[in-house]
Amino acid sequence: MLAVVRIILATILIFVISLSSILLCMVRPKSKNNAHTTAKYMGKLAKLFGIDVEIRKPTGQQEEGPVVYVANHQNSYDVFTISAALPERTVTIGKKSLRWIPFFGQMYWFTGNILIDRSNRSKAHNTISTAAQKMRENKLSVWLFPEGTRSYGRGLLPFKTGAFHTAKQAGVPIVPICVSNSHDMVKLNRWNNGKMIVEFLPPIELNDDSNTSIRHVANSTHELMLAKINEISDEAGNPFTVSDSKKAG
Repeated sequence: MLAVVRIILATILIFVISLSSILLCMVRPKSKNNAHTTAKYMGKLAKLFGIDVEIRKPTGQQEEGPVVYVANHQNSYDVFTISAALPERTVTIGKKSLRWIPFFGQMYWFTGNILIDRSNRSKAHNTISTAAQKMRENKLSVWLFPEGTRSYGRGLLPFKTGAFHTAKQAGVPIVPICVSNSHDMVKLNRWNNGKMIVEFLPPIELNDDSNTSIRHVANSTHELMLAKINEISDEAGNPFTVSDSKKAG
């Protein structure tokens, strides 16, 4: 019964938030905080699913200028668990197919997020250039999932380099965001589904122009994030299993 109530309430609230966000964007179409405002309210739905989310940032990072945020992407619950962590003046880059989701997809586009066609390599590269240009011109940050897909309990998947090329072209640092394990965590018929930790790490500068260095930075960032994700997953009480850790490596 609890699961049914949660699904119904979540559907209604997503509709209300999405519609309100679209109307807000019509009132202030050029605001750089439309995505942040919407994400803040979407993140409140974590409580509906019995999840307590703790967001941690290094001292002073709240004033961080334009950066590329890279975070691990686990499952569909990410929409509710990590949305509240989206900083001000930040937009996300998501797959183009999101726009076909009723209300949510239109809200995603209206709030200034960037849609990418991953099936078309040349268009994807153009999106990287477009994102970098928007960052420079509008002093915006972007949030990407460098794994390119949800991990669904497979640990931290290998990183693609698009986020790192975007940071290089925009001349901004990478800021890793580590989210504790949420695989098999939510039981819709259980009141309390535990705690998740979202932790921002210090910025990583990209200084070398060579393509080899981009891959090196991507790999080293992956190692750094994997260690932190394992650490905060243990702390949150939902550690990765041995098989998950092997897959993550």
